[in-house]
Amino acid sequence: MEVDKAILETLQPSRFLSFAIPNPNPTLNPSLASPLIRIAVLDSPIQPSSPLIPSVAAMIVPKHRESDWIFSTESGHLQLLLSSPNIQRLILIGQEQQPIINGSSSSSIYRRWIDPDSLNNLEISLKPLVIALSPKSYFHNENLEVPFLCYEDNIVCSIVLEKCIGNFVGEMLVEDVEIEGSDQSREFRRRLRFKRMPNLVQTEIRIVPNKVSCLDSVDIGSNGIEFSPDLGVLVHAYLVPMVASLALIGSCIEKYVESGLRPKALCLGVGGGALVGFLKTQLDFEVVGVEVDEEVLRVARKYFGLEDGDLVRVHVRDGMEFMDRLAHGDVGNIVPQFDVIMVDLDSDDPRNGVSAPPIEFFRRDVLLAARSVLRESGIFVINVIPQSRSFYEKLIHEFREVFPELYEINVGNVENFVLIAAKALPCSSSSSDSENKFLMKLRLAISGAYMDSINRIGDASN
Repeated sequence: MEVDKAILETLQPSRFLSFAIPNPNPTLNPSLASPLIRIAVLDSPIQPSSPLIPSVAAMIVPKHRESDWIFSTESGHLQLLLSSPNIQRLILIGQEQQPIINGSSSSSIYRRWIDPDSLNNLEISLKPLVIALSPKSYFHNENLEVPFLCYEDNIVCSIVLEKCIGNFVGEMLVEDVEIEGSDQSREFRRRLRFKRMPNLVQTEIRIVPNKVSCLDSVDIGSNGIEFSPDLGVLVHAYLVPMVASLALIGSCIEKYVESGLRPKALCLGVGGGALVGFLKTQLDFEVVGVEVDEEVLRVARKYFGLEDGDLVRVHVRDGMEFMDRLAHGDVGNIVPQFDVIMVDLDSDDPRNGVSAPPIEFFRRDVLLAARSVLRESGIFVINVIPQSRSFYEKLIHEFREVFPELYEINVGNVENFVLIAAKALPCSSSSSDSENKFLMKLRLAISGAYMDSINRIGDASN
């Protein structure tokens, strides 16, 4: 498209312009070696605190990540801007690349490119272009420097295994990645992401290479090297505290186990099935999973090790509708007596940013349905990514109207809280934790993480 420079002289909140131009320096650096480069000019939806002096920055898109939804969709752009609240205009510059066709795999492997000198030369060569795309008011003090931001994450390399479309969740992709370990060790993971929330990893599991004795010889995308899911470890930050919440009812679960019963979990939102698989394999739970999209379950079975059987039954249905049917005895083959309900559902509205659970969980009928399908000692566990503090406080207020006991775990990643609602005070036990086999198994499965970080939320009057 042809762009009139005059329209770029002023900020227009939420404007997203994308266009391709001839590469001014195609031989300068391999990261932008194509004859065309793609430019995206993004104006923040957040009004600037100083409208007369807009804040402008540029960013070079990493090579082979040009078609990544983070850099190629408006929802991805929005999340980039919301993560940089002081920037009013962001100028993205990347190599022009054909998108991956839905349903096919990609042979394009992203590898992190680190060459400070070449990157600096590239930024210098792009400086006139960036200045031309900035509002004139930005240079009112004769400042001709536009800073270049660096997109940083922990991905060393990645490859897309499949892109597909679900009837409810829309476009999604499965990718294998190598991440940067804190202890210099190599770690490989498989991820499921949805296009509607590009920066949110829906499911992440650890994968291990098959028949390989030395990890030094392993590379993502190498011919002949296959990876298998490792369901014995939870790598998503909030899943461990969700599981740790079971410590509240560990004594009751131990009593069920001693009487020959299995503990039962209802999981609303299966995704790739990491939580479902962990509860079954590591803690011997019988699990009922509910997922709204059949295509998500196909992906979970093909790539993430989800297995249906006697101990895992997965239903394709809306989670809240399914729970309501359980509450009314309308699911004939399931006894609605669960030790725990675990909710891992995010909002499907990207305009709100990343948030969870859906706003429908404020409804009293949903909470009453959850309460009715729990045992007397049962707990209702929800992953919460609040839009604001008021959102979280409202959620707590609504839960307090139905559940007398509330607890929380601060995940510690700035985003997530785990909210735990109980029908009664946690059951006590005359035996010590060291004699409780379930608590010992739980502590071993999650290395004791978060088990001692469960805080009771006091009454509003406290």
